[in-house]
Amino acid sequence: MIYSGSEESNRCIKLKEPSLGIHCIFASVSKKGSILFIVPYPKGSAASQRFRFEQYLTLLENEGWRISYQSFLSEKAWKILYKPGHIAWKVFEILKGFIRRFLLVFSIHQYDFIFIHREAAPLGPPIFELIAKALGGRIIFDFDDAIWIPNYSENNRFFGFLKRFRNTQTVCKLAYKVSCGNDYLCRYAKQFNQQVVLNPTTIDTENYHNQINFHRAPTMTVGWTGTHSTIRYLNDLLPVLERLEKSYSFTFRVISDRKPDFHLDTLEYVQWKEESEIEDLVEIDIGLMPLSADLWSEGKCGFKALQYMALGIPALVSPIGVNTKIVDHGVNGFICQSHEEWYQTLSLLLADRNMVQEMGTKTRLKIEQNFSIQSNAKNFLSLFQ
Repeated sequence: MIYSGSEESNRCIKLKEPSLGIHCIFASVSKKGSILFIVPYPKGSAASQRFRFEQYLTLLENEGWRISYQSFLSEKAWKILYKPGHIAWKVFEILKGFIRRFLLVFSIHQYDFIFIHREAAPLGPPIFELIAKALGGRIIFDFDDAIWIPNYSENNRFFGFLKRFRNTQTVCKLAYKVSCGNDYLCRYAKQFNQQVVLNPTTIDTENYHNQINFHRAPTMTVGWTGTHSTIRYLNDLLPVLERLEKSYSFTFRVISDRKPDFHLDTLEYVQWKEESEIEDLVEIDIGLMPLSADLWSEGKCGFKALQYMALGIPALVSPIGVNTKIVDHGVNGFICQSHEEWYQTLSLLLADRNMVQEMGTKTRLKIEQNFSIQSNAKNFLSLFQ
């Protein structure tokens, strides 16, 4: 369930101090207990962690919770994880991660809740989760992808045979509650646990995505953002973009951690950097989120569309999963399926800046009301009740 916030919480938002932002929504000072966050990646490094729970950590602390944060990978391991090669170093870093998890077992009893995002360890059976359950730990299991479906980086195929994708259903059974990013993931989790909470990926519209594109640049910019592992979804749109290049003047901006290997005359590659993420995104006039029609894509939580729309950018998305709930067709974006639909919709917007501007005024409102941390704060806190 998605909560839009009570009248009381809305009054708190209006009374907040600018320096504290969202964290003044619930100004409780009573001590709640302690929460251990078990995550794959270092804090602040992965989008799934940043936008599913890290942006709520200060809110939890202001509510009276004591927070501990333990990642499996070190900063050094994160930097080489998706690079080709480095097999020996990756093995060494993974072994260190398992040692950290083993040592952590001895302190499980100190925590009221254990929040596990995706998995406690990337390989092998869910030993940590089983031990935590046996020791009486209340596990909150959170995931925002169809992680029970085999899917791994080509650069890490060496480790693929050690992955146990069936761990997902085991941990769902062990969990006190399961936190899922969309309805499709919730339906899967409910096969194994009835305490399932729809906890959407959300945007901090006050303190981070707090800029607006008013679409006044001389040349329109069509854009896409994502990691190298998801850039494959753009391949299907290349014929559409090549066709558009023949009739319209625009820039096609790709913001990613790695330069795409395709060529377009309009292509502008921007290296993704956390410190300039919003400034690079807000220059896009039309945001794209194509997906393939498969079960893995059904588990996606629409993060690209959420980012675009929070910045006043109309989103064009495939009719897959939660995308159809985020985008209201013809109001704050468009839902496109065939090549011809993508082409006709992009043609319409590239030829009508006024339409882009009008849609842009409606996109942010949708995010604020349904997919912001302000609107979802009570729902997130309910995980720990």
